Amino acid sequence: MSGFQAAVALGKRELIRQVRQPSRIVASILTPMLVWAFFVGGFSGAIGQDNTDQNLTAYMIPGVASLTVMFASIFASISLIQDRHDGVLRAALISPAPRWSIVAGKVGAGALVAMLQGLVVLASLPFVGAELSIVGVVGACFGLALISVALIGLGLGLAWIVDSSQGFHGIMNAVLMPMWLTSGAVFPINDAAGWLRMVAMVNPLSWAHSAIRSSLGMTGIEGMPVGLDWIVSVGFAGACVVLAVAVMGQATKRRATLSE
Repeated sequence: MSGFQAAVALGKRELIRQVRQPSRIVASILTPMLVWAFFVGGFSGAIGQDNTDQNLTAYMIPGVASLTVMFASIFASISLIQDRHDGVLRAALISPAPRWSIVAGKVGAGALVAMLQGLVVLASLPFVGAELSIVGVVGACFGLALISVALIGLGLGLAWIVDSSQGFHGIMNAVLMPMWLTSGAVFPINDAAGWLRMVAMVNPLSWAHSAIRSSLGMTGIEGMPVGLDWIVSVGFAGACVVLAVAVMGQATKRRATLSE
């Protein structure tokens, strides 16, 4: 079996698993939407006369979409731990398929599901007064796909190291929630305090949010060369996938050495 065929087979398995667990999809969408409602309701009276609830609502929706993608990515990554405990991963590792096909299958299927869930959230933009174009929606979908690929790759790298599902959830939340909160998902980076803007500028999620907002006709990171946000986002996604493959190779070699 070639690497591509193995990746497709593993991807189909992941998609079937997602379809058979609708509660995860509901949780991934409902929780961010509740966060969005509470933030909008809480900040609506403290954003100044030159803004409106509608503007705040529209501004936060791309960030809420990325939060949906983040939750979906955690669920997609944790399946690696479950497969390892069930013995499914061992069968894949002893097959002639290359190691990268395991990462490709899980990342591809997980990113597709996560992006579609994020798109459900973005579909609410016209209901709060935002205008959408086909080009803008395509660009936003690509941005959400890059976020999901990056976060699933990062999650798979951690899942090769952590054996406990509970421990994995804790570590992922400790890593990803600060990234999301400092990425401009709930506040404009351009108007943030100096130290917080510096933190946001080194946060790769900030650039992905900027790319998505720019596609939708919203304000991204000001003062940056055109297209730099997309370059950083693509680089971040690629680096996370490479990290997952590298960690997988080291982990399998270590286990093979210990079993000898």
